Amino acid sequence: MNTEEPSFLDLLVEAHIGLDRQGPGSPEMIERALDFLKPWDQFERIADLGCGSGGQTLILAEHLRGRITGLDMFPNFVEVLNQRAKARNLSNRVSGIVGQMEDLPFDKHSLDLIWSEGAIDNIGFETGLVHWHNYLKEGGYIAVTCPSWLTRTHPAAVEQFWTGAGSKLDTIDNNIAILQNSGYQFIASFALPETCWTDDYFAPRDNDIQRMLTKYANSNTMKEYAEQNQHEVELYMQYKQHYGYVFYIGRAI
Repeated sequence: MNTEEPSFLDLLVEAHIGLDRQGPGSPEMIERALDFLKPWDQFERIADLGCGSGGQTLILAEHLRGRITGLDMFPNFVEVLNQRAKARNLSNRVSGIVGQMEDLPFDKHSLDLIWSEGAIDNIGFETGLVHWHNYLKEGGYIAVTCPSWLTRTHPAAVEQFWTGAGSKLDTIDNNIAILQNSGYQFIASFALPETCWTDDYFAPRDNDIQRMLTKYANSNTMKEYAEQNQHEVELYMQYKQHYGYVFYIGRAI
């Protein structure tokens, strides 16, 4: 049992650092998105923004032969990505760096592909698309997931949750229009299935949270953190038909 009072940020990192993913998604959905990007040999320089511990980064490396740079604001996640890349003998093509998505450390017009799962909404869908466009070569591609409304009904409880998390949900049609108005040709969009939330994210995260509740048994912060995560799960199960993560794929023009 740990008697120290952890911060919310500490708990966030600890609950996610051992997971394959830090948000909803799956290898199957990565491969579905990649199907829109063939031929894969056109991608020499790739950036995975908000890469976390690199679960999707390493899957990209299995399909793409170019150099992939994962960028994340949390050094702990970047360290895990680099360890995983080394263990798979991929350090010559895959590397993680600490950085900010709104201030990219790459040369302008140097990237063939920008990939980002569950992160662009942290800085705003339009803000991210406009800023990142500067770093893509002409004809380069962007593939991102962003929480979006799936129906015309927008439950207030869902809106309140995502606003509190610093994100703004928009409709798929509006996001496609934003993509096009930000200098991209629209290629494709599709919503992630329920299993990307329940099986690939919520279940493994809950396992770590249960372990942490024992480790920090006397921590009120830990109890509050667990309650907030449980609320997220319950909210999704109640309103999952109305919202979800959507892949948006575009080509810089």
